[in-house]
Amino acid sequence: MSLLDTPSVHDARDETKEDMSAKLAVAVFPLVVIVGAIFAYLNPTPMLGFKPHLTNLLMVIMFCMGLTLTLPDISEVLRRPWPIFLGVAAQYIVMPASALMVSKMLGFGPELAIGLLLLGSVPGGTASNVIAYLAKGDVALSVAMTSVSTLLSPLLTPVIMLWLADAETQVNAGGMMISLVKTVLVPVVGGLLLRVIANRLVTALLPVLPWLSIIVIGIVLMTVVAVNSERLATVGLIVVVGVAIQNLVGFIIGYFAPKLLKQREAACRTTSIEVATQNSALASAMATQFFSAEAAIPGAVAAVYANVSGAVYAAIVRRRPMTD
Repeated sequence: MSLLDTPSVHDARDETKEDMSAKLAVAVFPLVVIVGAIFAYLNPTPMLGFKPHLTNLLMVIMFCMGLTLTLPDISEVLRRPWPIFLGVAAQYIVMPASALMVSKMLGFGPELAIGLLLLGSVPGGTASNVIAYLAKGDVALSVAMTSVSTLLSPLLTPVIMLWLADAETQVNAGGMMISLVKTVLVPVVGGLLLRVIANRLVTALLPVLPWLSIIVIGIVLMTVVAVNSERLATVGLIVVVGVAIQNLVGFIIGYFAPKLLKQREAACRTTSIEVATQNSALASAMATQFFSAEAAIPGAVAAVYANVSGAVYAAIVRRRPMTD
């Protein structure tokens, strides 16, 4: 399940319109975000009007994610619970822990530390499934991992933030839970139900969904950049370093943890991508809503960096033969 994903990408044997649209969207997405971020940084005023609508925009993103789900995706969870549990557990343990480590190592202030922790506590990212496809990973497993981590986020994200961040700043865990149910769980389930009820109509729209997602995510992240344009001038570089280290830790541990547990190479690549790639748009929106505009900066930076690093990772590992 992914914003930049379509169900037909689950079968790597067939190069369909949905596959090509999704892969092109993944390639174009970092460029769109970079150009949009530069525009919003240099000319923030036009984007400030979107700030009150971040929650609604996030619901659109999650609804699109739900539309890409199918019932076979759900059944995959029952078919292979152990590797899915391993990937989701690694994501919700490794990324928050790495956020704490990186924040202390780089001397982040409270707001940036909260933002990096929130980035590490949200579910799988928007392009992870297509990146797994390009890396010759196990795409069905990737879809299942992203689905489970997203559906668990209304519970796990507030709990992690309350446990790890409450000493630094007041965490409204109940409010976060209600907000995540409203902006994540309800739209995703609604999209899935619509897919079941009107499958033919939704299937016809699938090639368009990646581009709709790019537009909406772009607006969210441009808004975050616009709100933080002055602060970015002083903290931008150090945040990039922090996000890069956290992302690298996710790739390394996400790959070698399942390797040590004798998982197949394709599953190791997939878990690595899932752990390292966070839903940065969700992190930015939640940070703006519950903490501060400055706390949304790590999510905005990750939107660009994680997609670029994911593309580089896929280009490297796809050249390596499958050892099993």
